[in-house]
Amino acid sequence: MKKTKVMQILDKAKIAYEPKEYEYDENNFSGEYVANSVGLPLEMVFKTLVCEGEKNGFSVVLIPVNHEADLKKIATAMGDKKVKMVAVKDLLKIAGYERGACSPIGMKKLFKTFIDESCLLNEKTCISAGAKGFQVILNTKDLIDFIKAIPTDLV
Repeated sequence: MKKTKVMQILDKAKIAYEPKEYEYDENNFSGEYVANSVGLPLEMVFKTLVCEGEKNGFSVVLIPVNHEADLKKIATAMGDKKVKMVAVKDLLKIAGYERGACSPIGMKKLFKTFIDESCLLNEKTCISAGAKGFQVILNTKDLIDFIKAIPTDLV
């Protein structure tokens, strides 16, 4: 298995992880597909979203793949009245990742990061490894500490 940028960063930081490779399906972006492909329950697999607040700029948001983003809750967490999802066409320019490969680790800039508090119910959390068809599973506390994520109610 090739080492993605995220895996290289985790190796350098000496953070343990379990890599998972799956067959990427360009026509199926569903979190359920990813979770089933890596053999994990939906509530352990988190998707990475980039949001823009009207006043406070960009933030990274991690939510379980079986939930939709609640923009009101995200706005509250970000300290904004209104937020919007970053358009897919702008994701690479802003975050350094394309859709289907967006990870909270190794973004172009260090953005304030929020993670849904449901992650605290799981010992491990699975996130994108920064390349299509690759995920990493790591200790939830290690993930939160490494990306300086703020656990809060986002869904």
